Amino acid sequence: MTLKDRIFIALLVFIPISIAAHLLHWGSLTVFILSALAIVPLASWMGAATEEIAVVVGPSAGGLLNATFGNATELIIALIALRAGLVEVVKASITGSIIGNLLLVMGLSMFLGGLRYKEQEFQPVVARVNASSMNLAVIAILLPTAIQFSSDRGLALNEIEKLSIGVAIVLILVYGLTLLFSMKTHSYLYDVGVAGTEEKEVEAAEHAPPNLKLWVGVLLAATLAVAIESELLVGSLEVATEQLGLTPLFTGVILLPIIGNAAEHTTAVTVAMKDKMDLSVSVAVGSSLQIALFVAPILVIAGWFLGQPMDLDFNPFELVAVVVAVLIANSISSDGKSNWLEGILLLAAYVVLGLSFYFLPAS
Repeated sequence: MTLKDRIFIALLVFIPISIAAHLLHWGSLTVFILSALAIVPLASWMGAATEEIAVVVGPSAGGLLNATFGNATELIIALIALRAGLVEVVKASITGSIIGNLLLVMGLSMFLGGLRYKEQEFQPVVARVNASSMNLAVIAILLPTAIQFSSDRGLALNEIEKLSIGVAIVLILVYGLTLLFSMKTHSYLYDVGVAGTEEKEVEAAEHAPPNLKLWVGVLLAATLAVAIESELLVGSLEVATEQLGLTPLFTGVILLPIIGNAAEHTTAVTVAMKDKMDLSVSVAVGSSLQIALFVAPILVIAGWFLGQPMDLDFNPFELVAVVVAVLIANSISSDGKSNWLEGILLLAAYVVLGLSFYFLPAS
């Protein structure tokens, strides 16, 4: 058992403690912190269960499973926040997840991996394909805001919702085609997927294959627990962030993505330090693509069903931040090589954007 596994197992103690804090009324700030700590190991268990099930069901179904549940924790938190009417926080969490994966996760991976290895390499072809997909996603989420900003009268609420739903359907179709490209027609470009499951396949060959019923049960239990903890997190979010002196925008862009993605972030950094930068970049960029092409559109459609005005009309500064993140990430990853200085540049960009969001006045 690795140190990371031990830490995540120890963090499970915060599940009953957070529930007790809510029932005994220990205060919103306490509940917020405890539920955030509880979500971190649960996200890790969801990821582990998904990987184990993927080993059993095979590469095609397993790849689809990973592509669907890769950001399940963030999606659950966002859906509960959306149901609670925290639309601006949900929008901020979308942009924050994209920024965090491209700058924080990839930056930490390149920096810490670069400290051990002078130069690390990854597939430049895959990097270019991912860059093109991210550019499309940025254009798609930029246009509704640009129309609102540039139009004299602006679009009515129902018009911007219809536009957003149309864009969401296009993005989901594109996401499906990217899965077809990566898992079927051009799967040879994504040999990194083999590297990511290599150790598990060897273990499965030497020992009994994973118990499918057990891991399906773990996945369902972890998902249910994440939903419960997300209810506690969202229920205490507004009061807790006010006590901390944070704006809803900063909370959505910085705090929620770190909470929901902590386990995945740890995985990306760990494999980078093992000189598996292909897999690390795949986790970071792939997660950003899933947020932009799948999670965000699903939330738009869910908002329509829930009667919440969820659309793709973002805060202009959020879009500026996303464009900056995509540009610098694409620039650094385009040559298929990385070093510690490039990691520092990505981290510096994330810190600058984080400070900007912190000092940005609440609207």
